[in-house]
Amino acid sequence: MPERFRLLRHPTTAPLGVLVAGCAGAFWLYGHNPHEPGHLLPRCPFNWATGLLCPACGGTRMVYDLMHGNPAAAFHDNAALFLLGLPAAACLGIRWLSEGLRGRRYRLILGRHGQAAVLTTAVLWAIARNLTF
Repeated sequence: MPERFRLLRHPTTAPLGVLVAGCAGAFWLYGHNPHEPGHLLPRCPFNWATGLLCPACGGTRMVYDLMHGNPAAAFHDNAALFLLGLPAAACLGIRWLSEGLRGRRYRLILGRHGQAAVLTTAVLWAIARNLTF
């Protein structure tokens, strides 16, 4: 394999690429308020088709509010992602990068009980946030 392609196969390439892309997206999002109409962000396909909120609806607005120092508004946008998704994503991202820096590949292996827990949480959150009281 040529030397120039060897770096692309290094275990840190993917997590660093995701980190750079995420920073670029965050840089762009910082200057574009998703709460206001007319932004370039697409509407959630599930919300567009059904009129209901999916478990991830509000995630972009949540990130925008967090970047602007408003955690209360971020919690209001999507409480489940705020309380569960952000810490989980941070832990997985740090683990992925740290394993890559050690020269090892990281594969998330989520067993059947873990998959059931994630799916159940998402379904219950989708139902709860669409109930009108």
